[in-house]
Amino acid sequence: MKKYLYAGDKNVYKANLHCHSTVSDGDLSPEKIKEVYMAKGYGIVAFTDHGRLIVHDYLNDEDFLAINACEVGLNQEDGSYFTRKTYHLNLYAARADITETPPPMMMDYSDIDAINEYIADRVGEGFLVCYNHPYWSMQTLDEYSKLRNCFAMEIYNHNCEVDDGCCGYNPQAYDEMLRSGNRLFCLSTDDNHNSGPKHLPDMDSFGGFTYINSKSLSYEDVMQALASGDFYSSQGPEIYEISLEGKILTVKCSPVQRIRVYTQGRVCYEAVGDGLESATFELSETGAEGYIRIMCRDKDNSDANSNAYWLQ
Repeated sequence: MKKYLYAGDKNVYKANLHCHSTVSDGDLSPEKIKEVYMAKGYGIVAFTDHGRLIVHDYLNDEDFLAINACEVGLNQEDGSYFTRKTYHLNLYAARADITETPPPMMMDYSDIDAINEYIADRVGEGFLVCYNHPYWSMQTLDEYSKLRNCFAMEIYNHNCEVDDGCCGYNPQAYDEMLRSGNRLFCLSTDDNHNSGPKHLPDMDSFGGFTYINSKSLSYEDVMQALASGDFYSSQGPEIYEISLEGKILTVKCSPVQRIRVYTQGRVCYEAVGDGLESATFELSETGAEGYIRIMCRDKDNSDANSNAYWLQ
C-alpha cells in the first residue's frame, strides 16, 4: 500500500515565513510587502517584526493571508557584532485570536534551561516556535542541539546568504539537530529587510520560500498544515510527491539535475540526470535509515528540501 509522505493534493500556497517591515527595521510597509510578494506568486507572509506582534488582518483576502508573528532574540553578553553569538526565534501564532506580543527573552545567554522554559511557555500559549539561521548566529552544535520544543528550524535564510555573511544555508545544522534527537521540520525563508538597491540580483526577497499544502487559505487551515509538517522548503525547485510503497521510495518534482535522499547515518541515495522529474530508491527492509529527507537541486544549483520523515 502506498503511503504519501508529502503530496500536493490540496492547495499549495507559496509563503515567506520571515519578513521585516517598517514596523521594525524593514524598508517596506506591510501594504507594499503584500503587493510585491503577491506579484511573485506568494499567498502567505508571516510578519515577524522584531519584538512586536502586529496583526495585519486588514491585508487578508481570498488570495492573501498575513500570519501573526514576531521575532525575539537573546545576545551573548560579550563580543562584537562580527562574533557575538545569539539566539533568534520566530514565534508564529497558531490561532488568529493570539494577538498579544510575547515577552522578550531576558535570561542569561548561557542558561539553556531558562531558554527552553521560555520556548515551552510560548508553545503553551499557542505559538509555533522556529529556531533561526544557526550559522549566522555563530552557534555550535553544542548550543542549538539542546533546544527543545521548536517545531522547525531555518534550513535556508536568504538575507543571511546574500546580504549578511554568506551563511544562510544550514542543511548540516538540520541533520545535526535531527541526529541529536530533535524531531523538527525545516523552513526556507527570506528574512527580508529590503534595504538594498532594488535592482540588484541579491535583493533579500524572493530567494527562500515554503510551499504549504493546506485545505484552504484560512488562518486555521494554514497553521494546521504548518504544525503537521505538510509543507516543504525551497530556493527554486518544486516537490510534487514523496511516497513510500513497501521499501520503494518515489520522489516527483519539477525538472532538476539531482535528487538526494539523506538519512540519519552516512548512507545517502542519489539520482543524477538532466531534467529529472522523478526517481525511485530502494530503502532497507529494517528502516535502518532512521529518517529520510529529500533534496532536489536544479540547474541553477538551487535546492528544495523536504522535512525529515522518520521510519522508526
